[in-house]
Amino acid sequence: MSYPDNPVLVEVHRSGFLESVHRGSLVVLDATGAVVHAVGAVSVPTLPRSSNKPVQATTYLDAGWVPRSTEELAIAAGSHSGEPGHVELALAMLAAAGLAEHDLGCPAALPSDEREKATWLVEGRSPARSAMNCSGKHAAMLSACVAAGWPTEGYLDRAHPLQQAVEARLGEAGGEQVSAVVVDGCGAPQHALSVTALARGVLSLVQAEPGTSGRAVADAVRAHPWLVAGTGKDDTLLMGAVPDLLVKGGADGVHVAALPGVGAVALKLDDGGDRGRMPALCAGLTRLGVTADLLAPFAVTPVSGGDGVVGEVRAAG
Repeated sequence: MSYPDNPVLVEVHRSGFLESVHRGSLVVLDATGAVVHAVGAVSVPTLPRSSNKPVQATTYLDAGWVPRSTEELAIAAGSHSGEPGHVELALAMLAAAGLAEHDLGCPAALPSDEREKATWLVEGRSPARSAMNCSGKHAAMLSACVAAGWPTEGYLDRAHPLQQAVEARLGEAGGEQVSAVVVDGCGAPQHALSVTALARGVLSLVQAEPGTSGRAVADAVRAHPWLVAGTGKDDTLLMGAVPDLLVKGGADGVHVAALPGVGAVALKLDDGGDRGRMPALCAGLTRLGVTADLLAPFAVTPVSGGDGVVGEVRAAG
């Protein structure tokens, strides 16, 4: 996806040479949800992918699901890396709902955590649905269906009551009607929204009143960042570094972050790459007043060459 008005967000420098650039769209909102900075096609629908998960998770609560812990709610909004604690929690959620791993509609996968994946391969273990990074979301979706009395079979169909509720909720939170619904990598419906709507939706969670489903999700995610991503993952580390920040990345170059009483940032890189996301996100967070010392470990991505570092990926301008 490319638009003529999409500027360069990120530059890649190697040994003093500008090697490549990443174009895209980035929006910064203030605490009221008003746009205070925008570059690129911030009103054009895109696919937020897993960045939609925190807002989606409010639907499970509204359907009647009562998580047994805030950890369960956090992994419901996360994209975990398949480490043992992630897999065990997803399976426990299913068991509590009277279900099992075969009820998951997500595909089987190996853990995305490199060390855990290596362990599985050495042990000769096959890919499993519970190790797929969206298994927490799927376990929560199934739990919500059980709580609401909806059928678990067909829970990924767009016409299913749960998916209808998710679609309506995403549009409501973002202040923008969902413009298209496709099938995501995990098999669930994926909803097209602009990066502005994505930012507004996640901002609504951190700004929500205590006792609401939005605030419950925001608090759970921020309390358990390891369950949202995993060991060494950007979202986990950034939430650990910046107090009260909610961060959720999505596949193909999407990222969103929100701070209560401050605002939100959302972005989409046109090429769908990952290495430029954190520098661009940090540039947006800087505009919200997050201090450079907190963002320093994330604002520049090193470029390796031989045994050393020969360049960097940094925000343009």
